[in-house]
Amino acid sequence: MTAARAFWAAQAWLPDGLARDVRVMTDAGRITGVVAGVPARPDDHRLPGVALPGFANAHSHAFHRALRGRTHADGGTFWTWRERMYALAATLTPETYLDLARATFAEMVLAGVTAVGEFHYLHHAPGGVPYDEPNVMAEALRTAAHDAGLRVTLLDTAYLAGGIGRPLDGPQLRFGDADADAWAARVDALRPDGTLTVGTAVHSVRAVPRDAIAQVAAYARRDDRPLHVHLSEQRAEDDDCRTAYGTTPTRTLADAGALGPSTTVVHAVHVTPPDVALLGAAAVGACLCPSTERDLGDGLAPGAALRAAGCRLSVGSDQHVRTDLLAEARDVELHERVARESRGVLDPAALVALLTSGGHAALGDPTGGRLAVGAPADLVAVRTDTPRTAGAEPAQLVLVAGSGDVDTVVVGGTVRVDGGRHVLGDVGALLTRAVAAAWRDAEEVR
Repeated sequence: MTAARAFWAAQAWLPDGLARDVRVMTDAGRITGVVAGVPARPDDHRLPGVALPGFANAHSHAFHRALRGRTHADGGTFWTWRERMYALAATLTPETYLDLARATFAEMVLAGVTAVGEFHYLHHAPGGVPYDEPNVMAEALRTAAHDAGLRVTLLDTAYLAGGIGRPLDGPQLRFGDADADAWAARVDALRPDGTLTVGTAVHSVRAVPRDAIAQVAAYARRDDRPLHVHLSEQRAEDDDCRTAYGTTPTRTLADAGALGPSTTVVHAVHVTPPDVALLGAAAVGACLCPSTERDLGDGLAPGAALRAAGCRLSVGSDQHVRTDLLAEARDVELHERVARESRGVLDPAALVALLTSGGHAALGDPTGGRLAVGAPADLVAVRTDTPRTAGAEPAQLVLVAGSGDVDTVVVGGTVRVDGGRHVLGDVGALLTRAVAAAWRDAEEVR
C-alpha cells in the first residue's frame, strides 16, 4: 500500500479550473486533501510547471507500437496497412507481447498517461489454438502495466468473424473465440486487481455478428463493465453494414442494445447526423484518435457535434503512430478548425476534460482524472519553461505542450517519472529491443 505523501505545485488544474499554490495530500493511492493558496512544506514533493490530473489513454492496441515507422511510406489504404498489422500479429508470443507491451506502456507513462484502455483481441496461439492458460496474452498485459506503473482497463474484445457473413481466416484466427458464449467464459476467468480492470469490447459490426453483439452487450450490462466498439472508422464498414442489415453501424448497435452510458464508440469518423443524434441520446462516450485517423486516411471525426449531442469525449493513441496524449487532445480542436474554418470550437477546459476525466470515465472510473478528494492520486507536471511552452499562459498550456514537456508523473501516489525519466530507465532502449524481437519472429515466418 502506498504511504501518505504530499505534492505541491505553483499551478494546478482543479475541477473548477486553475489554482495557485496547491497542496495535494495522498494516502493509499487516493487523494485525501486538496488545498489551494498555501505554501509548500519542507517534506512536500514539489512539482514544476502546471500540475494536471493523470491522463487516460482510452484506446490502445499495444502491439501496434511495433508498426511505427514501418508502414508510412507504403501508400495504400487502411486495408493495406491492416495486412502489415496481421503479419505482426501472426507471430507474437506471450514473451514478445509482454516485452513490447511493457515498453509501450512505459512510453505512455512518460507522456503523462496513468490509465490505459487496452483494446485486446490477440487472444490465442497461431491458428486460433487456445493456449494452455487461455488468458496468457491478457496476463502479459497485466504484468506489463504493473511493471510500467499504470493501470489498465483490459477491454477484452469479441472478434468472431472475418467480415459480415465471412469466417475468420489467417491471422484473424488468433483473435476469435468459437462464439459469444466461449468469449464470455474466457473473460469470466479474468480477475481484476489493483492494476487491471476487466472491461469488454465488440471489435466492430463487421467482426461480430448482430446477434452476438447483443450477447456481448448483455454480458457487459450484467456486471456493469465498460463496453467499447470501433464504429464507422472506414466507409467500407458502413457500406457493408447497410448492405447486410439495411442500417448504419450505429443503428445496428442500438438495435442490439449496445448503446448506453457505459459504452464508448471509437473513431466515429463517418457517422451520419442521425447517428450523432442517436449516440448523444444514448449518452455514450466517443473516443477520438486523431493521429491514427490521419495516418490511416480515415477522415476527420465530428468531435464537436458528438459533444454537442451529449457524448462524453475522450482520446486514445490507438496504433501509437505517436504517443502524445496532449497532442491528441489538441488535435481534436485543430481538426474542428480545419472542418469549420473557425478557431476555439473546444476551449482549453474542454480539452483538459477529454484528456483526463472523460477518458477515465470511459475506462470505468468516474472518480478518475480529477485533483479532488477521493480520486486516484494521479498527477502530471507539465513544464512551462521548455522551448515549446515558454511564455505560454498556464491556462492555455494544453494548446502548446506535448509529451516532451512532461516532467513528473505520479500514479497512485507513487512517482513513476521524475525529471522526464521513467523508473524503468531508458524507455527508448526498451522499445528498440522489444520492437526488434517482435519483427524478428515475423521476418523469419516470411
